Amino acid sequence: MRAWSVEKPGPVESGPLQLVERDVPEPGAGELLLRVLACGVCRTDLHVTEGDLPVHLAGVTPGHEVVGEVVAAGDGCRFAVGQRVGMAWLRWTDGSCTFCRRGNENLCPDSLYTGWDANGGYAEYAVAVDAYAYALPEAIDDVRAAPLLCAGIIGYRSLRRAELPPGGRLGIWGFGGSAHLAAQIAIAEGAEVSVFTRSAAARELALSLGAVWAGDSADEGPELLDSAIMFAPVGGLVPVALERLDRGGTLAIAGIYLSGVPELNYQRHLFQERQVRSVTANTRADGEEFLALAARLGIAVTTHDYGLDEADRALADLKADRFTGAAVLVP
Repeated sequence: MRAWSVEKPGPVESGPLQLVERDVPEPGAGELLLRVLACGVCRTDLHVTEGDLPVHLAGVTPGHEVVGEVVAAGDGCRFAVGQRVGMAWLRWTDGSCTFCRRGNENLCPDSLYTGWDANGGYAEYAVAVDAYAYALPEAIDDVRAAPLLCAGIIGYRSLRRAELPPGGRLGIWGFGGSAHLAAQIAIAEGAEVSVFTRSAAARELALSLGAVWAGDSADEGPELLDSAIMFAPVGGLVPVALERLDRGGTLAIAGIYLSGVPELNYQRHLFQERQVRSVTANTRADGEEFLALAARLGIAVTTHDYGLDEADRALADLKADRFTGAAVLVP
């Protein structure tokens, strides 16, 4: 089968990804072999490819927004051959640590991740752990379902971590695959959403989806915010976002990677009970809740399709902000 491999992490323009031939893997007990139908291209894939996130598996195949058809199943699986399932970022947890026992499996110290600790979906076939796979809403097709499996789920968790009050004012920094999905949930729940992004095309998309305002990342915006979500992996924007928060406001930082954060001033950025919260992966409950909500609300997913042999170009386009919404590889 064809699969992309991170041979030597580095700038995506230097060719760290190589398209290689591998044997089709065999699923073990509790595992599913998927024929990949679509795989979303996530900024985390870019961070793994470029080395911002150190590779955990030599020659790893990226991709953790995987929609696939089960073609083989090991013993003890819930899903059967012929079913369509989703494979996401969270691949496995030990189930016995303090965090798992209290419902915070996303904080499990021994957790494993698709496309980082194990091969992902930039390939014709991939192996999923059955217990961490998702049933997908029938109403959502393969390409639109793929970005929901990380961009959507993480955006949803970020929205909840931002503690947006009912009918509140939400600011979003960065407006890519994850942000354009989270914004729709917030708007459907009655929020007023303002979007801060350097991309004129992304600002147009935000307004078309119902944002009340869209401007540049450094703009002040129309009014103070109750909550904010930082999707852009730019640490320099953290104090900017904090200054836009009203009293008691919360900033949730959605990414697994963030560049350096400048020194904060307590009075300007944190006093009056403003707070900053990180977002670490997601739980399976987050995924199930979000997928059901996305189907019920009819979330619009803006996608740009690439062939499997164009994965390197898709990552380069993502890095350069050449598209709005989410990129999806379609083998």
